[in-house]
Amino acid sequence: MGGGGFCMEPQNPALDDYILGLARSPVPKICLLPTASGDGEAQIRQFHATFGARACEPMHIALFRLGSHPLPLRETLLAQDVVYVGGGSMLGLLAVWRALGLDAILRECWQSGVVLAGLSAGAMCWFEWGISTSLGSPAPAPGLGLLPGSLSVHCDGEPARLPVFRHAVRSGAVPPGYAADDGVGLLFRGDALQDVVSSRPRARALRVEPGAEAPVAARRLTVREQFGDAPDIAEFRRMRALRNG
Repeated sequence: MGGGGFCMEPQNPALDDYILGLARSPVPKICLLPTASGDGEAQIRQFHATFGARACEPMHIALFRLGSHPLPLRETLLAQDVVYVGGGSMLGLLAVWRALGLDAILRECWQSGVVLAGLSAGAMCWFEWGISTSLGSPAPAPGLGLLPGSLSVHCDGEPARLPVFRHAVRSGAVPPGYAADDGVGLLFRGDALQDVVSSRPRARALRVEPGAEAPVAARRLTVREQFGDAPDIAEFRRMRALRNG
């Protein structure tokens, strides 16, 4: 996502519901990695406020606090239906992941069919390159390379990124790729683009090549009141509480 979701649109659940609908389970396990924000408490609280009201099992992993809350990273992440990466510093995010071996673990999750989602830094990190503001001004930054090409985010919300992205693609500093407005999500199956969706009217995506640029049509999502019926959610949480003692 170029931007949006629970961090930026807490009153508009369209993108978050879309992500849950991609999971293989009717009651998905979804894990937030808020690493890019330094495990910011505001992001964590909003995540649980959003997904705690849906038919899913939300959790988060605060990598900066593993010393006081240890858990097996590989086993925990592979057990998820969705891994959702929050926004913040792309450079900081990848440095921490690589130090802890999450780059290899998340590749294994991707290969096993776990839905990998994210916004801003949490979206660019899956590509070969992104346009990061981690050091202040927008600049190219390498990602994990699960997806070929490049991604730039916040086209409408942070317009200084797009000219840097265009120049980087033209010069060959980064490979061709996509630029996305806030509220736009790009769905890849394997490494092929399958769907482009939007939670906002007039939000757009662009395909940026060295000598050309073209808009990519985004399908407007319809907003559901909630993911699942309220009685079902209440019953699910009651049974989970009983099961967990």
